Amino acid sequence: MILAVAGGKGGVGKSTVAYNLGAALSEPDSASTEAHRAVVVDADLGMANLPFGRGPDLHDVLASRACPLEAVRHGAVSVLPCGRSLAGARAVDLRRLADAARAVEREYGDVVIDCPAGMRSDAGVPLAVADACLLVTTPDPFAVADVVRTRELARELDCGLVAVVLNRAADATGRTVETFERLLGAPVTRLPTDAALAQSLDGGRPPAADGAHPLADRFARLAEAVDAVRC
Repeated sequence: MILAVAGGKGGVGKSTVAYNLGAALSEPDSASTEAHRAVVVDADLGMANLPFGRGPDLHDVLASRACPLEAVRHGAVSVLPCGRSLAGARAVDLRRLADAARAVEREYGDVVIDCPAGMRSDAGVPLAVADACLLVTTPDPFAVADVVRTRELARELDCGLVAVVLNRAADATGRTVETFERLLGAPVTRLPTDAALAQSLDGGRPPAADGAHPLADRFARLAEAVDAVRC
């Protein structure tokens, strides 16, 4: 299954949620490609956030300089990173994203695409490629306005909505959650501000993979929602 993690506004935590959801969707200790191991694809062609290392990246894949499978890096979460150069971004052909994502899906199982912010074509293409999406927002009014627009774009592209993550929402009441569920038409998972979650991209230690972490259960429920759509 290919799942797009989108939200419209930058800085709401899409990359962090995508990274941790990738961990939750992977089988524990699945170091080999024979086990189910989700891959997170950083599709933010201009402002990549996911852990990066040496070797080919999504810029290379979309410019036909590399095979998608050779660009996948394995760690706490398997990632297909994106390059961070302007020249690399200019050389890509977004029409190749669908074939690249499907190739990774056939090899590994689930593909989680971390979408760029905004409403340009580079944000719309992952939604068109994906089987379904998960939206991320904060309670900030500007973020909410953007996520509503992203929800409408997903509808236009026939990309079903699995769930919504309300990030940095420790003080959100049950009534607030119900309001978001009515507004966006999907179950809402609330995530409080958490230092380990915020630092998971830098440290490569996603709380979703740590059964003792208080947020692990919430990401497990998100993974179950994705599993239900897949079935």
